[in-house]
Amino acid sequence: MSGHRPEAVREASGRPELVDLSVVVPAYNEEARLGPTLAAVIAYLDANEGRWGEWELIVADDGSTDGTRDVVTALGHPRVQLVSAPHNRGKGHALRLGVAASHGRRVLVTDADLAAPIEELERLDKAIGEGNAAAIGSRSVPGADIANHQHPLRELLGRAGNLLIRTTAVPGIRDTQCGFKLFDGDRAREAFGASRLDGWGIDVEVLRHFHRADWPVAEVPVRWSHQPGSKVGPLDYGRVLADLARIRARAVRPADLLAVVLFLLMAGALYSGRFFDPAHRYLPDSLQDQNQWEWFFAVTADNVAHLRNPLFSDLQGFPDGVNLMANTVMLGLSVPFAPVTWAFGPAVALSVCMTLGLAATAAAWYWLIVKRVVRHRPAAFTGACLAAFAPPMVSHANAHPNFVILFMIPLIIDRALRLCAGTRVVRDGVVLGLMAAYQILLGEEPLLLASIGMALFALGYGVLRREEARQSWRPLLKGLLIGGAVCLPLVAYPLYWQFAGPQSYKSVLHGDNAGNSPLALIAFGERSLIAGSAERANALSLNPTEQNAFYGWPLVALALAIVVRLWERALVKALAFTAVAAALLSLGPKIRIPLTDTVYPGPWALLAHKPLFESVIEGRLAMICAPALGMLIAIALERLAATRRPTRQYVGLLGVALALFPLVPAPLKSEPRAEVPAFIADGMWKPYVHKGESLVPVPLPDPGSAEALHWQTAAHLGFKLPGGYFNGPYGEDRIGIYGASPRYTSNMLRDVRYTGKAPEIGRNWRAQAQQDFAYWKAGVLVLAPQPNDGPLRETLEKLTGRPGKWIGGVWVWDLHGGS
Repeated sequence: MSGHRPEAVREASGRPELVDLSVVVPAYNEEARLGPTLAAVIAYLDANEGRWGEWELIVADDGSTDGTRDVVTALGHPRVQLVSAPHNRGKGHALRLGVAASHGRRVLVTDADLAAPIEELERLDKAIGEGNAAAIGSRSVPGADIANHQHPLRELLGRAGNLLIRTTAVPGIRDTQCGFKLFDGDRAREAFGASRLDGWGIDVEVLRHFHRADWPVAEVPVRWSHQPGSKVGPLDYGRVLADLARIRARAVRPADLLAVVLFLLMAGALYSGRFFDPAHRYLPDSLQDQNQWEWFFAVTADNVAHLRNPLFSDLQGFPDGVNLMANTVMLGLSVPFAPVTWAFGPAVALSVCMTLGLAATAAAWYWLIVKRVVRHRPAAFTGACLAAFAPPMVSHANAHPNFVILFMIPLIIDRALRLCAGTRVVRDGVVLGLMAAYQILLGEEPLLLASIGMALFALGYGVLRREEARQSWRPLLKGLLIGGAVCLPLVAYPLYWQFAGPQSYKSVLHGDNAGNSPLALIAFGERSLIAGSAERANALSLNPTEQNAFYGWPLVALALAIVVRLWERALVKALAFTAVAAALLSLGPKIRIPLTDTVYPGPWALLAHKPLFESVIEGRLAMICAPALGMLIAIALERLAATRRPTRQYVGLLGVALALFPLVPAPLKSEPRAEVPAFIADGMWKPYVHKGESLVPVPLPDPGSAEALHWQTAAHLGFKLPGGYFNGPYGEDRIGIYGASPRYTSNMLRDVRYTGKAPEIGRNWRAQAQQDFAYWKAGVLVLAPQPNDGPLRETLEKLTGRPGKWIGGVWVWDLHGGS
């Protein structure tokens, strides 16, 4: 103790090395009230020694100037000790001295006025026996008995202060300032030892420590009576609030702030090719997704501005429209970002959202790893970097905000783990339900994948720690039911619209097998700075946005070494099981052995045709491996940091560096964006598109060519487009497809574009084209310069019976007045 507080002076000795109960009484100028309090405590404990066992009573004097110390020394009791400081510094300082001097399995803290009788210890001890780490006497919960109230002004100030404390620092605790608290001894010494406040705010600081560590705290009603001579004055409530501000300021360590800044810099570097000029730069590896996502942000902002239904739009896919809820519009972000979209345009809004979202995701993984896995900040930072910037995440960063903006997933995982503790099941269930509802508005498939990952981890950990599993499943199930009851009413209408509303569909088919090759798990991704190969990565993936594995063989070898070395830890085994199981599932329903024609059924075959799972691109399950591997790396680094063997530390750190360095991503590729034709950008289209009509780009926009969506956003959504890039229904079975339901003319024009051959156009084709133009309510056909634009122009002239006009950089066919 003297090593931590050199000014403290021990004035008693002979204390037993191990006691059952320590009673700590802070005191400052308590000569008048301290004697009766100590007599009452000693008499009670002596009379109930069979109940409390070995006990000690510690008076922590905070530099009193009266005879407080003499009151203690005059007792001459072998179990009463005095620790004191030469100068007065505050109740917090006194409590820190007293608790540090304690040896009890349980530690009772009580004020010198004994406003709560010592007999109330029975109630607090019962709460500790029920599995709580602390039990605090409360004047604010049902069952409390207040015999003598304080002055009304003091009570009002106390209630206001407690309300502020509950909302900002210690949720759920109504009375943090009652000076009668019983703690588990070891946890009390840790919490008080970590405290820094010298004033009245130490109660909040210590309880916040318990809250952040997820140590359960019970609030127990007690008998309480205001005693004359209280040391708490009206100004002290202001000091408590000042202490509260200091607690909040210290909640974030400088290392944590540095981590967030680094995450922002890393995300900015990744998107540097587009970030500084998003309106004129394009990520070519996004294929057509950048155009699509900018349109999503633009149409959402437009719907919000005009108070239209944000779940539907007919600006694309005209006249049938697009079920926006059945597409990945991310209303949870595109709606809040609407002001940015209005002010700076959808390209800027999307760029800023993806950059900040990726950094926020990394910060969320860092927070979860620090809280649940390791305390070592550099180790947690490294693990979070892998979780957020692993090759699969970098691949999706080209095109899919819903798979890189995942900051809610770590929060959901933490809340589920809180439910397992069973301390605040109702509150945690409600919060989990709200979180799940918000994540559904960010992306349903990431939530499904995260649920699969959590289920795998729970299975692995539950088998290893069966007793913990038996204790956890009931509160977890109860909390999940509560969460479902909260979540479903909030998302019921959007989900109804998604699955049964206009332009809804049943499922999106991705082919028989969209799983990873086993080789993809050990290969390097295209954007890996050192070892990346676009040719190799694209040969093992669907496209540049779906490189869902590519962790590299050095990382796989390192993870195996970590698991073997730390096999005794249940957490390591559970994380390893999660990563291996997710990797196997990601291979799809059929697993082809590399370099052979041998094919085996994969475990995903059990889920491939089940509702919801049938629409999942199974290769994406490998993304579950990223946070699991990140946590394994964090555990290993913390272990290395604690070793005292320099050679082992050097070899271990070298191995981690060699495994991770090849995965450092290069900035995403970007290129100058194609200019919007003047016919669109300068508003020349307006006389050609009347109310209720559409502008028809030739060929119609589709998932392979969606530049017309950029035209539309550049024109501030002034015209409607047939065709487009979205998910919609096809046929009587309403099977999900990419793009609008094809029509004869749209198919024919698309074929001309890709083949360069103009078909023979007869009366039937012209009649069919007139039907399709009428269906699209077409006001004008627009042909921009492009490959095979000559055959396209020839085909349009035959279909319309007249040549087009060159206006504003495009060929235009005005369809008004017949053809």
